[in-house]
Amino acid sequence: MSKPSPEIEALAAERLAAEEARMTGSRRTTITLGSTFAEFVKHPSPWIIASTLAAAVTWRVVEGDWRLSDLWAPVILVALFPVLEWIIHVFILHFRPRRVAGISIDSELARDHRRHHADPRDIPLVFIPWRSLIAVIAGEFAIAIYAFPRLGQGLTFLATTALTGLVYEWIHYLIHSDYKPRTKTYKAVWRNHRLHHYKNEHYWFTVTSSATADRLFGTYPDPGTVKASATAKNLHG
Repeated sequence: MSKPSPEIEALAAERLAAEEARMTGSRRTTITLGSTFAEFVKHPSPWIIASTLAAAVTWRVVEGDWRLSDLWAPVILVALFPVLEWIIHVFILHFRPRRVAGISIDSELARDHRRHHADPRDIPLVFIPWRSLIAVIAGEFAIAIYAFPRLGQGLTFLATTALTGLVYEWIHYLIHSDYKPRTKTYKAVWRNHRLHHYKNEHYWFTVTSSATADRLFGTYPDPGTVKASATAKNLHG
């Protein structure tokens, strides 16, 4: 990759400084968590995921047959979630469109993610596209029903995936909203994702955490040592 020009470096620094100003500026002090949540629930994906969660929990209660082994899938899923998040971000959301045998290979998730990088302040693009989300949920239902030795165990897994998906959507939205970080932990997560958007899209891939899977896969460098990317807002150039 060619070395970015000083102008690109200056532009990246300006973008990040502007976002930092939004975080600490006086105009943001009136943005409350409640008003942020009120905007969050106006979008379709939180409702789709919440409905899936309610259906999974209800079905699980009706199914009964509670066993200690039900906990294995949730524990493993939660433990691996940063890794799964990293893999999805790198290989699905940042997928480079290509042609194979004359056929264009691209996905709605990748297309919308490129649009999201082009304008991180466009809130509807923050959320998982509803058509892709429904396909993913259908796949999760199939896994829950057919891939587990007991239906109860599969339904527990389904409820956990829905809950983690809802948490992901909320945190990702919160990062891109005007809500002011209140805690050291959330500020670290906020800055991690903003660096991905405004400094260099080749690093800082986790969204709901920082210094987890990125550190594991070598994508958590010292920001001061990373060159600003010319394609942070235009993935793949």
